[in-house]
Amino acid sequence: MELPLKNIQGAVVGAIELSDTVFAVPFREALVHQVMVGQLANRRVGTHSTKTRAEVRGGGRKPWRQKGTGRARIGSIRAPHWRGGGVAFGPKPRDYHHHTPRKMRQEAIRCLLAQKVRDELVTVVEDLELASSKTKEALLLMDSLAIRTKCLVVSGDPAPPLGLACRNLDRIKSVPAYTINTLDLLNFDHLLLSVGAVRKIEELWARTPGAKKGAAGDAGPTDAAEPVQTPEEEAAES
Repeated sequence: MELPLKNIQGAVVGAIELSDTVFAVPFREALVHQVMVGQLANRRVGTHSTKTRAEVRGGGRKPWRQKGTGRARIGSIRAPHWRGGGVAFGPKPRDYHHHTPRKMRQEAIRCLLAQKVRDELVTVVEDLELASSKTKEALLLMDSLAIRTKCLVVSGDPAPPLGLACRNLDRIKSVPAYTINTLDLLNFDHLLLSVGAVRKIEELWARTPGAKKGAAGDAGPTDAAEPVQTPEEEAAES
C-alpha cells in the first residue's frame, strides 16, 4: 500500500510504502469499543465519597418520643430523608480499573490506523521540523496541508518544539509514535504522520508474518513444528 509523501509546504514529493500488517487490517468495531471502554474506565480515579447516616455529625438523640405525639416516628435527625442527613446508597471510593489484554489494545490501534487510511484521513510528511515552537507555526502547517478538522500529529521521536506549538490548540494534539492509543485515534479525525512515525508504528505494531493469530486477531510468537519424515527418508539417513 502506498500513500503520497508531502513536505511541510504541502507539495507532493514522492510516495511512501505502508505495511499491510498495520495499515490494511479489517475494522473490528466490537474490539475497538471494548478497548475504548477499558481505557475510559482506567482514567477514573474513584475518589468520590458520601457520608452515610452513621458518619454525619449529630443525630445521636431521638428527637421526640416514639408514641403519643401524632407525628411520624423517627430515631435520628440524620436519617437519609431529612435535610442534613446521610446519603442512602451513595458512592464510596472504589477501583474502576479494567484490564484489557495487550494484544487487544494492539489490534484496536491497528484497526483504527487502517480505517483512517481507507477513509483517506492520513497525511504523511517528510518531517515535522518547525521553524519555532510558536502556535502560529502549527496553524501554518495545518493550512499548508489543507487540514481543517481535528488532527493528531505524530512524530517518530519526542519533539518538544512541535508539542509546544500545538499545546494551545484544542483541535491539534502532538504525540510521539510510541504513545498513540485508541482514544486519541477516535477523538481526532485526521492523522498527520512523519516518515519516522510511520516506521516507528510499523516497528511497534506490525504483525509477525506467518504467526498464529490469537483470540484478539493479533499475532504472537509460535513454535515451529518439526518436519515429519517418511519411512523412506529415515531409511536413507540410516
